Amino acid sequence: MPRWPQEISFDAFRSTWLLEGEPLWRRVYETHRDKMQIKSPQVAITNLEKIFACTFRLANAKGFQAMSLRDLSRETKISMGGLYAYIGSKDDLASAIEEVLRKTIDDVMSDAAVLALDPVSRLKAMIYGDIYMNGIMHPWYYFCYLEAKGFSREQREAAMRMELRFDERLLETFRAGVEQGIFRNDRLPLLAANTTSMLQQWYLKRWKFQLQGTLIDDYAAFVFDATLLSLDYRPA
Repeated sequence: MPRWPQEISFDAFRSTWLLEGEPLWRRVYETHRDKMQIKSPQVAITNLEKIFACTFRLANAKGFQAMSLRDLSRETKISMGGLYAYIGSKDDLASAIEEVLRKTIDDVMSDAAVLALDPVSRLKAMIYGDIYMNGIMHPWYYFCYLEAKGFSREQREAAMRMELRFDERLLETFRAGVEQGIFRNDRLPLLAANTTSMLQQWYLKRWKFQLQGTLIDDYAAFVFDATLLSLDYRPA
């Protein structure tokens, strides 16, 4: 069984981080359970999947701000009363989506096995891991990026902190390489922001990469190689 991050591959990532199917919806339930009236996971998980999947579909079709809870009730075939047992408002729904994604990114990027790697291997695991993760959780990333302008101020600030935290993790890795004498760059904050932007392109412009026939590992390798080039990487 391939094991992440010792093996950098989509299969190894997927077998280590269960971010789809029942494990994902159980993660959603555990994150959101204190705000729901439904306390039984067996009952909640099926309906949470409907609610979130239909939210992403409606947001893509008409925009989250234009979507109403009545629209969501019709799409999920859950009554308004039943819907309120899971979410109190659209703000609650947006907050839950942002929180699940943020906690998942934190879990993956704070993994002790990744942090124990040397700077080059850690950078590779971060870049490939983020692209693999948004390959699996594409609707969550896409929603949080595109709909952030319509979030409450508190939710917008949380989304901004999520992106800045990723930049900080990259910076920490860059600086570790600089200290070891294998990276050279005097504009590390800009490079971190640029690397994050390249990663975001994978879920924001997926149609373009599909037209080009670019595979997920091809794009991850491109971002990794481009970042190493900018770091003037020189093996010790």
